[in-house]
Amino acid sequence: MTPIVLVHGWGMNARVFNELSDDLSARAEVCALPLPGYDGLPTCGADLDAIALALSRRAPRRCVVAGWSLGGLAALEWARATPEQVERLVLLGATPSFVRRDDWADAMEAPVLQEFARALERDPPGTLRRFLTLQVEGEAAPAETLRKLRACSKEGEFPARVTLREGLELLLKSDIRNRLPAVRQKTLVVHGARDALVPLAAAEFLAGTLPRAQLAVIGGAGHPFFVSNAQTTARLIFEFCGE
Repeated sequence: MTPIVLVHGWGMNARVFNELSDDLSARAEVCALPLPGYDGLPTCGADLDAIALALSRRAPRRCVVAGWSLGGLAALEWARATPEQVERLVLLGATPSFVRRDDWADAMEAPVLQEFARALERDPPGTLRRFLTLQVEGEAAPAETLRKLRACSKEGEFPARVTLREGLELLLKSDIRNRLPAVRQKTLVVHGARDALVPLAAAEFLAGTLPRAQLAVIGGAGHPFFVSNAQTTARLIFEFCGE
């Protein structure tokens, strides 16, 4: 099976994929790549194209790319820019635009992220802890999922403040809806039915706009559904890659 590359989201790290990686490793080579600016890597600024390029340079020559949240945004651009490398695409809790716009209602209000940016300057650890709590809204067992997220996001290992600031800037400004038709790979869009950060409607939009996409919804799950439902997520990815 083609190697599978996993890309995490804002404020997290590659360890968030530990359980999913274990399940996927039974049948495939798995590589969880830190985003630029994380785990001691240099930052690329709030530049989606540069982030996608940096990821591609650290990945296998041919791979399936699975990106979560901000990682999904980067994965979309990576697949569009380097189709000879990205064989298939898996989008986990992803959206082409994280904030609402005049013609885009399926997202959070921009002031929510702007307040996160202000809080980040005052108290980075506290802001990240609050973000973890928001992520598990909608989960069937939020306390257990939060425990797992906290276990892979220790305070002493938080990314630098500049990395977090640039990530929020990227989330605020990025809107790649017009790039979606150029993503020609077969794509699996997986989403939690009760995701409180990225509405399910955004996933439905991706599945309906990407030329070769299909949608899978995991019931009773929120934004980090692959943490609470690792085996189900792995099964969906295996079935998709085996088509």
